[in-house]
Amino acid sequence: MYGVRDTQWSWYYDEKEEGFEYDGLTLDPKTGKSYYNGDIWSTSAPTGNTCLNWGKPTGQRSPQGYTLYNCQWPGPRTGLFPAKYFHPCWIGNWEGEDSRSCWLADDLADFNTENPEVQNYLIGAYDKYIDMGVDGFRVDTAVHVPRVTWNRRFLPAIQQRVAQDWGADKAQNFYVFGEVGAFVNDKWNCGSVNHSAQFYTWKERKEYTADDTQAALDQYTYEEQLGTGNQPTSTNAVLDGNNYHAPDHSTFSGMNIIDMRMHMNFGDAHNAFHNGADSDDSTNDATYNAVYVDSHDYGPNKSSVRYAGGRDAWAENMALMWTFRGIPTLYYGSEIQFQAGRTIDCGPSCPLATTGRAYYGDHLEGTVTASQFATADSVTGEVATTLAQPLVKYLQRLNQIRRAIPALQMGQYSTEHITGGGMAYKRRYADAASGVDSFALVAVTDAATFTAVPNGTYVDAVTGDRRLVTDGTLAIAAPGKGDMRVYVLDLGGRNTAPGKIGTEGPYLK
Repeated sequence: MYGVRDTQWSWYYDEKEEGFEYDGLTLDPKTGKSYYNGDIWSTSAPTGNTCLNWGKPTGQRSPQGYTLYNCQWPGPRTGLFPAKYFHPCWIGNWEGEDSRSCWLADDLADFNTENPEVQNYLIGAYDKYIDMGVDGFRVDTAVHVPRVTWNRRFLPAIQQRVAQDWGADKAQNFYVFGEVGAFVNDKWNCGSVNHSAQFYTWKERKEYTADDTQAALDQYTYEEQLGTGNQPTSTNAVLDGNNYHAPDHSTFSGMNIIDMRMHMNFGDAHNAFHNGADSDDSTNDATYNAVYVDSHDYGPNKSSVRYAGGRDAWAENMALMWTFRGIPTLYYGSEIQFQAGRTIDCGPSCPLATTGRAYYGDHLEGTVTASQFATADSVTGEVATTLAQPLVKYLQRLNQIRRAIPALQMGQYSTEHITGGGMAYKRRYADAASGVDSFALVAVTDAATFTAVPNGTYVDAVTGDRRLVTDGTLAIAAPGKGDMRVYVLDLGGRNTAPGKIGTEGPYLK
């Protein structure tokens, strides 16, 4: 098949180089591409086509004003995508079973992931990356593959390959996190457990037929009928009073999640904190959630533009992400408010440079010499301007603070016995084998009073302020928007409070 090469569509359909093998890796010397975009459509109907009126004008035009033709775009019913390898349907209900077994869009053909040949092909792709040494996978559109298929086929295969290449201990630490799109402010996505992010963190609790296709249908029906009130619960992310307890991962599926719940609420950090963690009790272990404000798809509340709340709001967001439970994840450029307020994705109807997905590399040109973590000794070129930005300096210090305090990295949290109404919480991590015991009291932006905490000396990692607690109470004055206080209990020895960490700037002072 050959793409039409007329004056309208020559920009889209490549001209095939005869004799050149398009293997996805080797660059075509003429176009500079490693792929061929000419086989998406041809003016003549190919053998096996079942799409009606192939190649005839539809009477409509593209956003650029180009003539559109029938069957120009891929589709599940053209006869060109065998049902053996692709599901032959469009999604009709995004909260229905078909959302896991039909095409998302005309450029997103849906693999028949219940077919063993497809499974082996995808597992082979995972294996190649693992063999190259990657230490984790972000799984795009994970919700469009049934959980039982992940749990039966893909997640065990990933663990097996990592253990084979790098050892069983590495397999335990291989980080897999899935994008389970839930673009609503609900604990459970539109009331459907099968379409909710936390659902994917659990193993199956029922045996299904050996046939993967039928098992996917049976699993969907079984869990949907049980409903949201009969799902597993967990305390893995929360403290027992002031005490850390060993998390129970015996029913963990092997897949962590992007924290869609907090993402949708991150229009304001207070909203994210107070409303974004209510699914923690139905997530196997929310301390492994990948937490972000915006991304290459959406901003908070499914906004179509990159976050534009301003520098103070960004500092506040970052302070919360770097000290609350979960793994902070920053979309490139947010540290300089890159493309703030710009439309993230407008498809082919506008230049990429005007969008939230614009090229960022210009801001990183130059050289950086660093002798220690989060500290640049010498910088040249445009990256010097980037690294001098206030939020960049802020992030460097946040990273230093987080790295020095195990409770902020791996700790469970609690909001019990805290007054003030703002963003305040306790974090603790303990490991008997290594002797680590780290306990911290955190207040972001607002004042807070902590009661019923262990007595002893607490040292603020931001200011170095020392407090002796004798009655179980520690009160913290409001640090101000984008600022915070992190009072660490000084337990001596290897658990001595680190004191003031890093250098003051516009924030963290």
